[in-house]
Amino acid sequence: MSDAAQDMQGAHSVRSTRTEWIKVWDPFVRIFHWSLVGLFAFSYLTGDEWKSAHIVSGYLIAALLALRVVWGLIGTEHARFANFIHSPVTILAFLADTARLRAKRYLGHNPAGGAMVIALLLAITGIVSTGYMMTTDAFWGIKWVGETHEVLVNVTLGLIALHVAGVALASLEHRENLVRAMLNGWKRRR
Repeated sequence: MSDAAQDMQGAHSVRSTRTEWIKVWDPFVRIFHWSLVGLFAFSYLTGDEWKSAHIVSGYLIAALLALRVVWGLIGTEHARFANFIHSPVTILAFLADTARLRAKRYLGHNPAGGAMVIALLLAITGIVSTGYMMTTDAFWGIKWVGETHEVLVNVTLGLIALHVAGVALASLEHRENLVRAMLNGWKRRR
């Protein structure tokens, strides 16, 4: 085989093994995700120390949540709730496959990830709601409101730990960097 033919064959094999990339996470989803991470951390750290900043952060989180719900209904393919909410049976089957390290790879949220999105949105909505209630005359100083707020914060911290562990496990299992994908929006097609 001539050198030119070998070069051409080598170039063809490189092209056929090149990874194809697809934009999965749109800018809104990524900005929402990282803004929520930052604001939640800020709120957590300022809760008892800097009340006015804590309250402003809570309002910003409420606005983010409202926008995410709208985007979950009308947004891009992988942002829409309809594309990642699964039945409990599907979620449990996915978790069983994950435990055996043979879970199906998803371009968008996998069934466990979709369930985590909903759980986090609900928990943080509860935090925002009880936080707002504590600023009103009707609920000022009511013990159960403050206790519920605190319990929801702790539940959310647990959910965040599970979320990070799930991202790490899925990244290892499918050999892809899911954190990078949430930063730049791109995942490999297959």
